[in-house]
Amino acid sequence: MMIFTLARRELRSLFLSPLAWAILAIVQFILAYLFLSQLQEFLLIQPKLAAIENAPGVTELVIVPLYGSAAFIMMLVTPLLTMRLISEERRNKSLSLLISAPVSMTEIILGKYLGMLGFAAIMIFMMTLMPLSLYFAGTLDSGLLFTIVLGITLLLAAFISLGLYMSSLTSQPTIAAMSTFGVLLLLWIIDWAGGKAEAAASGLLEYLSMLRHFEAFTKGLFNSSDFIYYILFISLFLILSIRRLDGDRLQR
Repeated sequence: MMIFTLARRELRSLFLSPLAWAILAIVQFILAYLFLSQLQEFLLIQPKLAAIENAPGVTELVIVPLYGSAAFIMMLVTPLLTMRLISEERRNKSLSLLISAPVSMTEIILGKYLGMLGFAAIMIFMMTLMPLSLYFAGTLDSGLLFTIVLGITLLLAAFISLGLYMSSLTSQPTIAAMSTFGVLLLLWIIDWAGGKAEAAASGLLEYLSMLRHFEAFTKGLFNSSDFIYYILFISLFLILSIRRLDGDRLQR
């Protein structure tokens, strides 16, 4: 299928870039440092936790903060990964060749999206190896771990869909990266002023906040509203990206 061919091509081109390797190494190093720091603190307070009934375990005190930090770090690095998806094609004048190829705009967008999603899956897998290593030393809350991995997967999928759309709007990767980061940051903090707003407006801002929906997963809660939010978010920006390329094709 052409979509998966384009996805493999996009993923292969990512690994030909030193930027992708650098991001993988830096993100993994930072998360490993945070993981070991959280684990050391847990070991220091473990004797006190043993005397507390229903005390939080290693999953709540080590793994949840790790993925919380990872979510913020991914918000910083995702724009760097997605900024070249379409804008580089436009800047190199190769977009016209891609558009004129015997593939639909939907296949082009989904191919690039799935290729980048494959790279994100590799990052999530490498990150998850650290919590899984704790299985050799004790017990983990498998349900909470699964839920939070699902949450960060949906979060990264939403980040990438927005970055892909921003990349389709310009021929300058730097502008695409800055625009993506600006919108992601806005959606991350949009409900911070919600307490001062009216109840209806506060509820709307809270629903639009990506952070609030991700926080539910970090608590081990799977709400259909949170899942639907991410699916609608991803679908919206994929459709907008397809329409943007359709517009470019019609202009030619």
